[in-house]
Amino acid sequence: MAMLEVKHLSVSFGGLKAVDDFNMTIEGGELYGLIGPNGAGKTTIFNLLTGVYKPTEGSIFLDGKNITGMKTTAINKAGIARTFQNIRLFRQLSVLDNVKAGLHNRYAYSTLSGIFRTGRYREMEKAMDEEAMRLLKVFDLDSYAEYQADNLPYGQQRELEIARALATRPKLLLLDEPAAGMNPNETKALMETIRFVRDEFHMTILLIEHDMKLVSGICEKLTVLNFGHVLTAGLTEEVLNDPEVVKAYLGEE
Repeated sequence: MAMLEVKHLSVSFGGLKAVDDFNMTIEGGELYGLIGPNGAGKTTIFNLLTGVYKPTEGSIFLDGKNITGMKTTAINKAGIARTFQNIRLFRQLSVLDNVKAGLHNRYAYSTLSGIFRTGRYREMEKAMDEEAMRLLKVFDLDSYAEYQADNLPYGQQRELEIARALATRPKLLLLDEPAAGMNPNETKALMETIRFVRDEFHMTILLIEHDMKLVSGICEKLTVLNFGHVLTAGLTEEVLNDPEVVKAYLGEE
């Protein structure tokens, strides 16, 4: 059974079809890339997969479960987490509290427990602190746990956003242009981090990216999107060697 199966997905805004008859199948454990020029519909697809938009047509199945049209919080609990092209952290909170925010879909206590700091509340807070610190250590961010999130360097803010997404224990992780704004050294380190996350957490990852070096270096399969339509899909090497794709959509000669 595929981890993600998207069938005939379409969405329209004011009569304009932003995504038209989009199909995709991702197997568990794959590192899959979704590429295409600006305005191709890549982020719109992420928004459909995560419940930000509801599709006009089509179906989305996660690990065999139909999640089409579900609310964002329900989709996250079902097993999809994401990052954003423009980093979205709780910038005034600490690094630790940002990751703990991702844990709240699995740890719950009553308002009264929080107000009166009951034993149950203290136990859960301790468990959340320990789990958050384990995740921060994966990214070598544990020594920055008490830093305010927006005081981190840009590359570490990217890593913190991934750590927070992983805190929800997803089956499928969506990364929206994680290398945006990074220098070559940061991009190289990010590639290693993404591979590590896939292997260490047995994660399935869908990646939007414009950096062809990153895509070709880590993605096993690609779908190329243009004007909301799938241009081609398949093994990375085959797609990147397609002359029409290379010339028209990847900006290479």
